[in-house]
Amino acid sequence: MLAVDFSILNVAFPDIGDGVGLGRAALPWITTAYMLPAAGFTLVFGRLGDLVGRRRLFLGGVALLIAASLLGGFSSGPGPLLTARVLQGFATAMATPAALSLLTSTFAEGAARDRALGLNGALLSGGFTVGAMVGGSLVSLLSWRAAFFINVPVAVVILAVAPALLVEGERSERVRLDLPGAVTVTGGLLAGTYSIIEKDWPAGAAAVILLVAFFGIERRADAPLVPIPVLRRPTVRWGNAGGFVAFTMEPAMIFLMTLYLQGTLHLSPLATGFVFGVPGLAAIGAGVVAGRFIGRHGARRVLTAGLAVQGLATLPLLLTGSGRWALAVLIPALFVGFFGHVTAIVAYTVTGTSGLPDGEQGLATGLTLMTQQVAITSGIPILSAVAATRGGETAGTHLALAVDVVVTLAGAALVWVGLRPRTPAAPDPAAGPAPVFTKTSAQPATLS
Repeated sequence: MLAVDFSILNVAFPDIGDGVGLGRAALPWITTAYMLPAAGFTLVFGRLGDLVGRRRLFLGGVALLIAASLLGGFSSGPGPLLTARVLQGFATAMATPAALSLLTSTFAEGAARDRALGLNGALLSGGFTVGAMVGGSLVSLLSWRAAFFINVPVAVVILAVAPALLVEGERSERVRLDLPGAVTVTGGLLAGTYSIIEKDWPAGAAAVILLVAFFGIERRADAPLVPIPVLRRPTVRWGNAGGFVAFTMEPAMIFLMTLYLQGTLHLSPLATGFVFGVPGLAAIGAGVVAGRFIGRHGARRVLTAGLAVQGLATLPLLLTGSGRWALAVLIPALFVGFFGHVTAIVAYTVTGTSGLPDGEQGLATGLTLMTQQVAITSGIPILSAVAATRGGETAGTHLALAVDVVVTLAGAALVWVGLRPRTPAAPDPAAGPAPVFTKTSAQPATLS
């Protein structure tokens, strides 16, 4: 549902601006108002789910999403609209880590969880594909308000049936929230996200100070929000590193290609949606089979291979020009790249949530989703700035895509090295057994 909504809103931005009197220069705030709370509060809400209950937090997030979507759909001015987007960001921060941790705590680590997370990836890809293909038509036939109202009936059904179907998982033994840690990490993520979107360097400096303070607080806290030993686990550290590369580069590439298709090839929004929607079928297929790949080859190999395929599939896009013949290069490249991208997403989620007890799954999923939100926020302005350094739209796009290829392949190499099997060493009493990935299994082996 959230993926469909995100995809449709991308198509509807100009109509939304015209409908509520928001100028073209202010349109990015429709995204910014959502991304700030979504990126800033995901980690805190993920950890809060471990303490107060994931089902409760999930249902609260879905209820807030209904209210926010109704407010957005009925908005007649920019103030209510942007307020609705802020509330949708909070609802996402509440519901998504709770939903993902309900998945990971329901299915035991191994093949069952891998396939469940693969299905999750397939549904996300399917949502993006459906939104890309029907978003233009839906907005044209109805109005931009449909991009908000489409959430309401689905969310109402979820809210009605979820209490009877969802089983609360194991909670953390801790009973209180690390408030100083929550304030500093949320403030740091908010400042960092704002600095990236608005290119505000003082906000970036504030983000660094707050995040450094957060790590200092966590080292001394009796009940830390994010226990430092968890961050030292190779699976958590390198799994999220792989996810950051995947989500930084691919959405930014899609953004650049959207501008290219409409600005250089002069395709309509509807045709642009189909250009991305058809290769999106490969992404759905990747989500279905990724869990089996992980069970057969191990998460380390699948994550590295997924990133490598994503990066190499971007390489042919450097050949695109101003003629429509470029579509013959673009569509097959997107087809292969989307397959690699979603395979990497599933593998990084499996990697980042493995080796931790059910009572820590809210933290683990909060970290993986925070990585996703911050990465998506970062990638588009970074590659857009790279493209702006070259004169000419095509030359700038090609330079940005070349950077995309280099960063993605370098990330694949670093993840491969970072997740290499460790040699036996003396155990760290504070960190517990360190998980490593074998070549044949997605489950971590513990060394003592």
